[in-house]
Amino acid sequence: MRAIVQRVKSASVSVDNQVISQISRGLMILVGIGSDDNESDIVTLSNKILALRMFSDPANPGAMWKSNVTDVGGEILCVSQFTLLANTTKGSKPDFHRAMGAEASRKLYSTFLDKLGQSYAPERIKDGKFGAMMDISLINEGPVTFTLDSRKFEYIDRPIDASASRATGGS
Repeated sequence: MRAIVQRVKSASVSVDNQVISQISRGLMILVGIGSDDNESDIVTLSNKILALRMFSDPANPGAMWKSNVTDVGGEILCVSQFTLLANTTKGSKPDFHRAMGAEASRKLYSTFLDKLGQSYAPERIKDGKFGAMMDISLINEGPVTFTLDSRKFEYIDRPIDASASRATGGS
């Protein structure tokens, strides 16, 4: 499970030119679900998102990286985005075989939203419209953007290059 997490002053999602969800200060999260993701990935990623210190100390704004989204009472806007699991290593056409299929992904994404709500505050968790063509607007604060992965980028298959391995002292 992969997420792009952005600290925002505000964010919104529109479908067919209608705003369907919006937040003020908090996190805008794009979520990609892999074909073999499960409940363990949800727990890992949701815990990391809620604990990640992306905000200044409210009592001392000059003290960066002291508070997480729950500390500052921020909101969270999530959007499911299967393209985060694309393999772009060959050719110019993205390969989406690592992304989970739509129906299974819809269930896991819903479970992810529920987990965030149970661990924080359900009224502070918003989302887009699963499977829809969405327009996303945001004001990135900082900018501060992190890429998180529940499996430390295991989705990327890297060919072993013997010459590079020897050059770096690898075996």
